[in-house]
Amino acid sequence: MPHIAIRDVTKTYPGRRRRDAAVTAVDSVSLDVERGDVFGVIGYSGAGKSTLVRLVNGLEPVSSGSIEIDGVEVTTLAPAALREVRQGIGMIFQRFNLLRSRTVRANVAYPLEVVGTPRAERRARVDELLRFVGLADKADAYPEQLSGGQQQRVGIARALAASPSILLADEATSALDPETTDEVLDLLARVNRELGVTIVVITHEMDVIARIATKVAVMEQGRVVESGATYDVFTNPTTETARRFVRTVVRALPDGDALAELRARTPGRLFTIAFTDEGASEARVFGALARAGVDFHLVHGGVDDIQGRVYGLLTIAVEGDDAAIRAALAGIGAGVTVTEVTA
Repeated sequence: MPHIAIRDVTKTYPGRRRRDAAVTAVDSVSLDVERGDVFGVIGYSGAGKSTLVRLVNGLEPVSSGSIEIDGVEVTTLAPAALREVRQGIGMIFQRFNLLRSRTVRANVAYPLEVVGTPRAERRARVDELLRFVGLADKADAYPEQLSGGQQQRVGIARALAASPSILLADEATSALDPETTDEVLDLLARVNRELGVTIVVITHEMDVIARIATKVAVMEQGRVVESGATYDVFTNPTTETARRFVRTVVRALPDGDALAELRARTPGRLFTIAFTDEGASEARVFGALARAGVDFHLVHGGVDDIQGRVYGLLTIAVEGDDAAIRAALAGIGAGVTVTEVTA
C-alpha cells in the first residue's frame, strides 16, 4: 500500500468574475508515494505543484479524485477526523512562517501546545528536536536573531514536533543561499534516513531533486508529464519540460547559437557520449579512443553525481578517417551511447 496514493485528482477554482472561465490548477493527477520515499515534485511557477501539496494535507479540498494516506481516504473526512490525519503530516515553507513573538523553543513547542501535550513531555521533545537540528544553543533566541538557514531548521524541528510520518516541504530552500541550501538538504536527508519520515519536496530547482529525491514527478500546466526514479528521469528524460530541467544540472550539449559557435571553432566531427555507472567511465571512454589512434579532444560536458550514481555526458571533437573513428567508438563497449551531432 502506498503511503500516499493520489488518484485522478483535479482542483478547479472559479473565475474571479462571474463571466470568467474556471481555472484548473491540478488536472487529473495520479501519483504513488511509497513509505520512506523522498519524492520530488518539480515544475515552473504556475505548474500546480504547491496546490497539489495543499490537497494532500487537506488545506484545500479536491474538486474531484481521491487521496489516500495509509489507505484512509482523506478527501471525505469530517473536520475532526481530518485534523487527526494532519497531526501525522508536518509541513515546512519557503518563508519559514515562524511566530516572531515566540522564542525558538516556543515555536517548536507550539504544535504540542495545540494538542495538549503535558509540559514536561513537551519540553523534553523540544530539547530532543533542537539537538537533532543543531540549534540547542539557540533555544531562547528569537527568529530575527537567526540566519535564514537557522530559521528553516527551526521550521523543520517544529514540523517534526508531533512525530509525523510525512513531511511536506514546499520550496523549503528557494529563499536560501547555495551553502545554506546544502545544509538544509543534508538535514532533510537525515530526517528521512534516521527518523524514517516520508518526504514530499516541492521545488522548481532540479539540483534539489538531484541531491535528495529518490523519485520525481515533473508537472506542467497542472498535469504530471513525466515521473519515475530520479536517476532514470535525469539520464533519459522523455518530455521537453523534463529535458529543460535536466539541462540546468547535467552539462548537456549547447544548442542554437552556442552550438553554432562551438562548431565554428572546433575542427572535426562532434559526438556526444553518454554513460552510466553500470559499466562505463570517463577513463574507459578516453582509453578506447586513444588505443584506436584517432585524434580527439573534449569540448563540452562532464560527469555528474545523481543520487550517488554517476552519469557522464561528454561532447568530443574527433578527427581521422571514418573507419578509424567507427572502430574507436565501437571499442568503448557496453553502457555507452554514442550519437553524432549533425544539427
